[in-house]
Amino acid sequence: MFYGLSNFLKKLLPKQLFYRSLLIVALPIIILQVTIAVVFFDSLWIKTNIGMTRALVGEIKTFIDSYNREGADKNFVENIFEEHLEIDVVYFENKQFSESMKEKWYSPIDRSLRRELKSKNLKYWFDTSKFKNTVNLKIQRQDGYFEFFIPRERLTSTSVRIFALWITLPAILIVAIAIIFLKNQTRPIKKLAEASKRFGRGENIEEFVPSGASEIRQAGYEFEKMRKRILRHLNQRSEMLSGISHDLRTPLTRMKLQLALIKDKNLINRFSSDIDEMEKMLNEYLQFSSESNKEKTEEFEINNLIQNIITKFNNNFITFNKGDEFLFNGRKLSIQRCLNNLIENSTKFANKIDINFQKLKSNILIYIEDDGPGIPIQERENVFKPFYKVDKSRSKESSSVGLGLSISSDIIRSHGGKIELGDSKYGGLKVVISLPF
Repeated sequence: MFYGLSNFLKKLLPKQLFYRSLLIVALPIIILQVTIAVVFFDSLWIKTNIGMTRALVGEIKTFIDSYNREGADKNFVENIFEEHLEIDVVYFENKQFSESMKEKWYSPIDRSLRRELKSKNLKYWFDTSKFKNTVNLKIQRQDGYFEFFIPRERLTSTSVRIFALWITLPAILIVAIAIIFLKNQTRPIKKLAEASKRFGRGENIEEFVPSGASEIRQAGYEFEKMRKRILRHLNQRSEMLSGISHDLRTPLTRMKLQLALIKDKNLINRFSSDIDEMEKMLNEYLQFSSESNKEKTEEFEINNLIQNIITKFNNNFITFNKGDEFLFNGRKLSIQRCLNNLIENSTKFANKIDINFQKLKSNILIYIEDDGPGIPIQERENVFKPFYKVDKSRSKESSSVGLGLSISSDIIRSHGGKIELGDSKYGGLKVVISLPF
């Protein structure tokens, strides 16, 4: 029961820190103000109104009884009533009021006046909203009726407006100040999250300057230390790979020179192909490890990029269902190399290739499907490992060193996306690329 209630409350609560903090500040203020208002209206304002209304109706009943008294000076009674009670009264002889009264159950003044008039067994009609500062009341008499014009302050306390003003303005002021302070407190968190997102996607960001509360500053300092350690590690790796490249090229060159002295051509061909493959593997691995770290992010139209890649293949069996134009922010050359690798793999093993582009709410999807032999389900995770080759048809490609899908996966993940393999509707392989924006 409590678990379900907890999940229900989680769905109702806002997701962002700013609105949750604002709720923590504003909700107690609102509850307090509502409680004070309810207590005030119930114990003070409504009860005061009831007392004032009861006194007024008592005065009107006294006037009517005095007016109806045998031998009473009616003009004198009217003048005394108007002079001392400030209530204008007019008597309409031999007339009946025929207006139908609309009962306003939402009005405390109407409810109180109606209840008190009924308790005195009076036939009445009144309107509290026709005039701004006056209440119009009619009381039926046997041969006519009285019409009273009563000042509104005789029925209700005017201090309620001042009270409502004083109870509302401070609450609005406090909430406004809270919004300003919360904005200043959540802004550094947003900046840190944005910097982490950009750095996680492989973008080059400037030195992060922490701000805000001490805890947020501490998180910012730790992020900046982590960023520098990772950059230092990447630079060391690039420098190490450059050194390895230089060290390995020298013995490979010597081996090529020594092969020229061997007279057995079969042995020369066998060794020469192995050396060429080692050299190509080394070059591709170096490019795979260091190229993406040097490239800067830029904004480009991704549909045009895909179209340009397809044009270079000059293959009529490649179809592209171009979606809406979309500007993507990323490393253009890396994305181009990724898509080029995937399309090139399909052209090697398939006759029909279908490419689709789809834009969703927060990410874009690129589908590449073909009618080739596909990749077995148990091998789909392994093909993303460096230098891994699938047996059978894939192993026949002597030009491949097993880095194409590894490079493609590394590029997509460095942009914060993911790449998945599945079954194509044409019977071959389906590659799904998801990139956030």
